[in-house]
Amino acid sequence: MNSRPSKIVCVGRSYADHAKELGNAVPTSPVLFMKPPSALTTLEAGIDWNRDLGSCHYECELTLRIDQPLKNETDPAKALAAVGAVTLGLDLTLRDLQDDLKKKGQPWERSKAFYGACVLSDWVATAEVISDWNAVHYTLEVNDEVRQKGDTSYLIFDIASLLCDISQAFSLEPGDVVMTGTPAGVAALQSGDQLKMTLKGQSKDYVWTTFVK
Repeated sequence: MNSRPSKIVCVGRSYADHAKELGNAVPTSPVLFMKPPSALTTLEAGIDWNRDLGSCHYECELTLRIDQPLKNETDPAKALAAVGAVTLGLDLTLRDLQDDLKKKGQPWERSKAFYGACVLSDWVATAEVISDWNAVHYTLEVNDEVRQKGDTSYLIFDIASLLCDISQAFSLEPGDVVMTGTPAGVAALQSGDQLKMTLKGQSKDYVWTTFVK
């Protein structure tokens, strides 16, 4: 399996409450975009961006690692079987820039694909976390305050449907990453913020921390 993904596929507006908080219509099919591997950074490196480009919002998401190829898949069970590990990730977004690009009808990449725009926690074997893909829970705390609560039962499109849909648009290769979308509660980060992500596992919780420079 590749140590570095060939691509990071992201799902936008996958929770209705998040779509509404940003003034977006609730989609009738998955909204997909990609981040390049160069967007990856580590928890230890912390979060940083060009402040001249405006505010940066956190978006905590259940994130999947693909271990088996998926292409034009229509079988939900096969799609889920391709997921070898899960974690939590931060899809960082330069919100002011994104809003400006959207007003101009331009793509979002400048606001989503910058260096450091994808912060991934440590991978955990799927079996250690998942008993029911429709009952995965996680939280994001900023400065000890819970800001986001993720619950896959509230996804507009369940995980299996997302993977099947993605595989129709992009061939997923071993090592590729899928970020499944963020719940409501996104907001701008500030220098010095301390972030804690908690993923509920079957026998224990997995906790990761990072910070804003």
